[in-house]
Amino acid sequence: MAALRLSPAVRKLKLKALCGAASPGERCIARAPVGGRTLQRASSSSPDTDYLHQSIVPTNHFQKSLPRLPIPKLQDTVCRFLNAQRPLLDNDQYRRTEQLAHDFEQGIGKQLHEELVAQDKKNKHTSYISGPWFDMYLSARESVVLNFNPFISFNPDPNPAHNNQLIRAANMTVSAVRFMKTFRAGILEPEIFHLNPAKSDTAVFKNIIRLVPTSISWYGAYMVNAYPLDMSQYYRLFNSTRIPRPVQDELFTNDSGKHLLVMRNGHFYIFDVIGQDGRITKPAEILAHFKYILSDSSPPPEFPLGYLTSENRDTWSSLRQRLLEAGNTEVLNKIDCAVFCICLDDITIKDHVELSHNMLHGNGFNRWYDKSFSFIFTKDGCAGVNFEHSWGDGVAVLRLLNEVFKDTINRPAVLPTTQPAAVDSSHNVQKLEFKLDDVLKEGILNAKEKFNTSVNSLSMDATEFKKGGKVLLKKHNLSPDAVAQLTIQMAFLRQYNKTVPTYESCSTAAFKHGRTETIRPATIYTQKCCEAFVKEPSKHSISDLKAMIGECSKYHWQLTKEAAMAQGFDRHLFALYHMTKSKGMPLPELFQDPSYIQINHNILSTSTLTSPAVQSGGFAPVVPDGFGVGYGVHDNWIGYNISSYPARDVKEFIKCIYKSLDDIFDVLDGQSING
Repeated sequence: MAALRLSPAVRKLKLKALCGAASPGERCIARAPVGGRTLQRASSSSPDTDYLHQSIVPTNHFQKSLPRLPIPKLQDTVCRFLNAQRPLLDNDQYRRTEQLAHDFEQGIGKQLHEELVAQDKKNKHTSYISGPWFDMYLSARESVVLNFNPFISFNPDPNPAHNNQLIRAANMTVSAVRFMKTFRAGILEPEIFHLNPAKSDTAVFKNIIRLVPTSISWYGAYMVNAYPLDMSQYYRLFNSTRIPRPVQDELFTNDSGKHLLVMRNGHFYIFDVIGQDGRITKPAEILAHFKYILSDSSPPPEFPLGYLTSENRDTWSSLRQRLLEAGNTEVLNKIDCAVFCICLDDITIKDHVELSHNMLHGNGFNRWYDKSFSFIFTKDGCAGVNFEHSWGDGVAVLRLLNEVFKDTINRPAVLPTTQPAAVDSSHNVQKLEFKLDDVLKEGILNAKEKFNTSVNSLSMDATEFKKGGKVLLKKHNLSPDAVAQLTIQMAFLRQYNKTVPTYESCSTAAFKHGRTETIRPATIYTQKCCEAFVKEPSKHSISDLKAMIGECSKYHWQLTKEAAMAQGFDRHLFALYHMTKSKGMPLPELFQDPSYIQINHNILSTSTLTSPAVQSGGFAPVVPDGFGVGYGVHDNWIGYNISSYPARDVKEFIKCIYKSLDDIFDVLDGQSING
């Protein structure tokens, strides 16, 4: 049963479920049915202090019967591709691309598609996109810093006394290890999207569904409008590191590691967070170890090794090999096997922009960017996570953050009154030392210079629009995400007088080994609406402008539903492109067409994220002349966190974002647009 495709009726109902609620995200931070009000999760029983909870439904109960990621029909993919191209091309360009696309559909594309389908049928344990997607990430030779790793920052703890670097680091460490132990014991609540939680997120449902065989358990959940999500990425959260290799990197996981990696001032420390008995180290001892590390007055090392993880991957691969040959095998293994990484930063945050810069890239020497994730704590208790992106998407990371944030509030392991345990931290905490020759020292200095040049070229800015949000937009029967995306299109047109390729990520975790699909928010509808608002608002009545917003919302909603059901065009074409390259075939004309290259040069890379745990999220642009746009539509306000390189003016873009929101909300309020 696990290999069965969904029937059209099931697809339609599932579509409604996955697209009907809040819209958190990916890069980075993928749009997914996680963190919203319709995703509710109650503990099945009260756990001991080593666990978050004890689910009576096993964590992976639904994994075997998850529906497989469907491969779209080639005809549909070509049609969607051309629809996305229409607002980006003039008539002559479009006619050429249209001809190439139809030639591809009838010729080499048809052959490649048939081979892809045949290959997929032979690999029913996974999805058609999983392998190519891993290859894409791991074979990229650019630095992971700015190019791939995103960040998410936590909201402050509701208890101000807990927003202290030492207290917060200890509490979040304990809660994250609880998450790990709960997951590995198979008692973490399965990730389920509840369309009707009153019916499915209940003790009765759980007691019944746990008895349903794993080969058909997904279908049992579906019968009560509950939709389990893929959890195959979760095992890479812990004890995992991306290892640089020539040509293509390797994902390394060794779950035997019991120690935590802590970085401070560019120095590396480790101590056990799991004891010999398998229990979590006592929180007061963890507190003592963090206090000991924070008391180390050593200045940053002359040659901080962390910079190397920001290097070009081939350069880093050769330098890592040199490190191994110089006698650093044991210390590198301790870094790679560490449960996760904690970065204790000696910085006090002035504002949101400084927070974003610190969480996205920091100073370079107090990071190990290759770890699956790193919790970062500033001197004034701000907290965030920076994560390596190849192993997984935002869904797994957001679940971790939500659970950790909730656990630290409801069951903090230490309090401001907690006394550090009377233990010999100098014995329990090991400071890692490295053997460096002249080549390695020079490599570190070169990496530092490149890092500083790169991050100094990045600008970030943010805004919060307080005149309305999700509640008001839904009263007007508008998709909040559609309006947020329309705002981005309108702002870019206002600033640069162009419609450009735009990327919004959407999770396909509803399917086994799903990753993401792309929503293409730049459409003929947004183009028409933006030009009316920006260039000739006086020529249109308020009702006409409202109608245009409605058209944009309706079409964006359609694109979102298609993407959530893996019915976009980007992943399908990417898989066909990957197959062409892997077989050593000549590249089809379509993939050489300037319009295909252009639509994959995403000047506007966007991602949305909302969660009670999350303050903001962000990432760098994916192209030198682009913007990286993180945003969140909340009940009564909308926030944007945007990055750019020197080719674009992020401060002016923020102003255009705000002006566009002002205009849209004025029109919705029945007011004319002010110049």
